[in-house]
Amino acid sequence: MLRLGFPVVGVTDIPRAVAFWTSALDLVSAPEWESPTWRTLAHADGSGQALGLMYSESPAEPRPRLHLDLLVDTTAEQEAEVERLVGLGASRVDWELYPPKPDFVVLADPDGNLFCVVDLSRAPSGSS
Repeated sequence: MLRLGFPVVGVTDIPRAVAFWTSALDLVSAPEWESPTWRTLAHADGSGQALGLMYSESPAEPRPRLHLDLLVDTTAEQEAEVERLVGLGASRVDWELYPPKPDFVVLADPDGNLFCVVDLSRAPSGSS
């Protein structure tokens, strides 16, 4: 039976990506399938795989069709997490496609892969 696995992010520097994503999401690098071109990141509590990092020579997409959404519950938490992620090596993105009152902040990981930090208290699905 077909099952959904986990997202895989293409990166040009595996050790740098491991350092960023393990710190960003409290993950650990798992030995499963480890190679010079692959790392599996797992939840620190042992509950399973979370993210794959695969070596890629292609550049990050400026408008990816698929990206990661990282979720927080409040605006204050969103602001704090954005600052923390920038401190870990993420960069702010001047995203021209923001709606009038965005519930998300677009960042790029150290490889330039875009991802969002979404404030669920302001997300359309969070409104009653």
